[in-house]
Amino acid sequence: MSYNCIRTIALTTVFGALSAGVAAAGPVCKSDVRILAQPRDALTMLEEQKADFKSLSGVDFAIDYLNEGDRRAKSQADASTTGRYNVYYVDEANLALFASSGWLVPLLDHYPTDFDFDDFDDGRKTTATYDGKIWFAPIQGGGDIMVYRKDLLEAAGIKPPTTLDELRAAVPKLTDPAKGVYGIALRGKRGSGDNVWRWMPYFKAAGGQWFDNGKPAFNSQAAVDATNIYLDLFKYSSPGTQTGSWDEATGAFLSGQVAIIIESAPLAAMTIDPAKSSVTDKVAFLPPPSPMPGGGFAHGFAIGAKGNPDKEARDCAGLFVAWATSKEVEMKRLEAGDVGEVNRKSIVESALFSEKYGKALPEALAATAPKTAVNFWQNAHWPELGNKWGILLEELITGQRTDVKGALDELDAFAKQFASD
Repeated sequence: MSYNCIRTIALTTVFGALSAGVAAAGPVCKSDVRILAQPRDALTMLEEQKADFKSLSGVDFAIDYLNEGDRRAKSQADASTTGRYNVYYVDEANLALFASSGWLVPLLDHYPTDFDFDDFDDGRKTTATYDGKIWFAPIQGGGDIMVYRKDLLEAAGIKPPTTLDELRAAVPKLTDPAKGVYGIALRGKRGSGDNVWRWMPYFKAAGGQWFDNGKPAFNSQAAVDATNIYLDLFKYSSPGTQTGSWDEATGAFLSGQVAIIIESAPLAAMTIDPAKSSVTDKVAFLPPPSPMPGGGFAHGFAIGAKGNPDKEARDCAGLFVAWATSKEVEMKRLEAGDVGEVNRKSIVESALFSEKYGKALPEALAATAPKTAVNFWQNAHWPELGNKWGILLEELITGQRTDVKGALDELDAFAKQFASD
């Protein structure tokens, strides 16, 4: 059977199941759906499909866009007061605040079952969960994946590391500044979503916990050990990453300067895209070395509480969320090459995904999903506390500070003001 035949059957199955779900889902909305979000390619494509949603629901929708910081501020202000929006774009960093404040309603109470929420990547579902309930449907996200240069490891006689100890042993041996090659690329830029994000898997691997018997444990021995490991690996990180973020770390790998990188999963597809990567034929993938968990992140759509005061309105908002993150919509993203905003297992396992990205990538994504975890403190104060640690960690990375325990003691003292929340 030809690939086109297989693909036609697959798409017919997906669209047929969706159409059946639409017919069973109801409800008919009474008012247009208003959404507050930040710009994404996936949402631009979504707006091109307005007629599909109108035929399904009977109403239109409108998306207001703001950059990430302004989106967070405005959605917080709106969700806590007037509730002008029916659907909010939320992320892992502000989920705890929105859910614990009562600004959202649990998603699955109003998500049409025929849209198959269980089909989402398990790591995304974990990240969308707070206090035992799921609050949003993902439109973007991932866990961590290790990408490595087969040629560089083979030349050095090094097997791909599957444990943290093996990683620590391999990275120095793979570093050769004279040839412009470095063992690893990390993030040094301050921020809960930058250097702290990449540090947290080492913290968890060392047995770190944010609290011990209800008391902050931010300066535990595990935190000290994790920081020392992170600083040691930074000796072999590519130039520019000491104060760099995602762009600097991934850019160094894509340009051929780095042997191993552990980063958020959307990087993996970039490394085999000739338009973005100079090492497309030299890479392979594995889950993060044990016992490191993957750092789960996800952004998605959630149902506002104040903007949807009754069940009918909440069901309508839930229908929009389900449609906007449906199998059909995700397949269109994949067809457009937008793999970073594909979140469903059925799409990753499709013939089209393998045709575009090969079989190794979907296998690696499936293997890393069970290791994906929420590593950060799920609390409304996490961004503030994470950013504080980001400043201190950057100072340690750049040599402005040298006392690891002292920096963590300062963080722990800062954390105590939030301990009762």
